[in-house]
Amino acid sequence: MSTYEPLAEILRPSDLVDFVGQNHLLESDKPIGKSLADKQFHSMILWGPSGVGKTTLARIICSQMGAHFEQMSAVLGGIKEFRNVIEHADLYKQHNKNTILFVDEIHRFNKAQQDAFLPHIESGLITLIGATTENPSFEINSSLLSRVRVYVLDKLSDNDLKVIAKRALDRQKITLKEDGSLSLIIDSSDGDARRLINIIEQLTEKSKATLSKKDIAKTLQSKVSNFDKGGDIYYQQLSAFHKSVRGSSPDGALYWMARMIVSGCDPKVIARRLLAIASEDIGNADPRALQITLNAWDVYERLGDKEGNRAIAHAAVFCACAPKSNAVHSAFNQAIQAAKDTSDLDVPVHLRNATTKLLEELGHGKGYRYAHNEPGGFSQGQTYFPEEMGEQIYYEPTDRGLEIKIKEKLKQLREHL
Repeated sequence: MSTYEPLAEILRPSDLVDFVGQNHLLESDKPIGKSLADKQFHSMILWGPSGVGKTTLARIICSQMGAHFEQMSAVLGGIKEFRNVIEHADLYKQHNKNTILFVDEIHRFNKAQQDAFLPHIESGLITLIGATTENPSFEINSSLLSRVRVYVLDKLSDNDLKVIAKRALDRQKITLKEDGSLSLIIDSSDGDARRLINIIEQLTEKSKATLSKKDIAKTLQSKVSNFDKGGDIYYQQLSAFHKSVRGSSPDGALYWMARMIVSGCDPKVIARRLLAIASEDIGNADPRALQITLNAWDVYERLGDKEGNRAIAHAAVFCACAPKSNAVHSAFNQAIQAAKDTSDLDVPVHLRNATTKLLEELGHGKGYRYAHNEPGGFSQGQTYFPEEMGEQIYYEPTDRGLEIKIKEKLKQLREHL
């Protein structure tokens, strides 16, 4: 009796020649490509969306380095499985063979589990390759991050997906009509090679050897939802969620949040996006949005999915209904650009600290007026920019929410610039 093997596994490349995408990391003069050429490898985190080749790349690296390959999933495994990996690594070390441990969805390990890797990475017993769809800065603890390099894998381009689609279609002996059929498959895969291959595999259930756009549309309508599970972030849905909140549609926000939850999205991804919205799109129009979103995230961490998801939904509705302002976001971007353009300008003498007698003699701090000692707590006419720039205005509050009062206050103060 034959054993079924998924098409995605059959087509998985075994060497870099057949690997599609990520040239910014894999070309001979790029970080991973150069490390492989020099046979000098290191622990790393591969950060990127689903279906861009993280697992495949880890296996190819292991093969080229001639190492023993161990694989764990943070969803299914734990400390017990890790101990087994270490036992295997010890045995292979006795035979002068290194071990590469690939940990899928490493962001799902808690801090204690992540800390378990540290001594074995430092001793050289294992080389760790972690894969994550989440920002390592938030999900990987700092002690582990300091011992690995983080590489960002890009979403696959349409040209990349065409190469993969051709391999899958040839393998399945399917021909597509030139009526936009291939574009429909690629658009539906959303940059995910595994999803693309799964769609093509399901197309083989059709009796036809040549398929039209209409045939593909029927398959996608009835079966594509099968692929929308298992941790995919779904950037398009996340974008729709963000735009619903920004556009003050609590109903749209709840719908897209529900879509992501049903599809298997980690609710912390939604909470993290809400925090960004609270700062970028609401800002000082209602500063409570940041705290309410942080509180919702904390509730999720304490109570788990069911009650925690409701708390995040609560925050999403609050943010959607809150007054909107991107004034701080816009002002900060202007300040960043100005800082880049004027990075060689000195700090004005009156704004410098006279931390030593010598600096005091050089005039540091001379002429500075302490605002708390001034009428109304405001040093009228005091300047805060390099002399060459003159005073600048970046922050322009809106006429919405709390920024109405902030605008009135700043108008009074700026009259004295």
